Amino acid sequence: MAEPQAIIDAFLRLLAERGWRGFALRDLAEQTGTGLAELYAEFPSRLALITAFMAGIDRDVLAGTTPSLDPDETVRDRLFDAMMRRYDALRPHREAIAALTEGMARDPVAALALSPSLLRSMAVVLEAAGVSADGWRGALRQRALAAIHLAVLRVWLDDDSADLARTMAALDRRLKNAERWVQVIDRTGKRARSRRSSDRTQEAPDAPAP
Repeated sequence: MAEPQAIIDAFLRLLAERGWRGFALRDLAEQTGTGLAELYAEFPSRLALITAFMAGIDRDVLAGTTPSLDPDETVRDRLFDAMMRRYDALRPHREAIAALTEGMARDPVAALALSPSLLRSMAVVLEAAGVSADGWRGALRQRALAAIHLAVLRVWLDDDSADLARTMAALDRRLKNAERWVQVIDRTGKRARSRRSSDRTQEAPDAPAP
């Protein structure tokens, strides 16, 4: 049986050449000289292959993460760096990503099945940026970052500049917008908590005289 990475590489080539629905696992087995049963045991579906590919990209993102956070960097700066490492890692596979994006747009069931893997990847980016991806707040952050990623990905697919300038501009703009919304929500939450605290103080009974 071929090595798992060789199978993933062959899958990406088929995806780029034939599109999401243009081939079957049997075609991949033939191209890699792997028995169909052996291939199925390792990767039982195309979604499993995409998930494995995304996990490899996640490792690339984490490999470029410094052990300690720079106190002079903002959260937005760190998210920008982590997301750009992701786009750099995806760059050699642009044609496959384009085919995958088109396929997911036409196959909403597959897109829904792939969403947990996308959210896990966004959790990796958050953790690399020093932002918690745990709990309900972490879940909201993952979804918000996934929305940003999918919007920027459309720009990235058409960005043929050497330094990905258009991609960087789109990512920076969307992260700034997200940062402003977070600041508004934080201020609103603080005001609401302050009012509740004031109301409770006013409603508290007077302490009995000694």
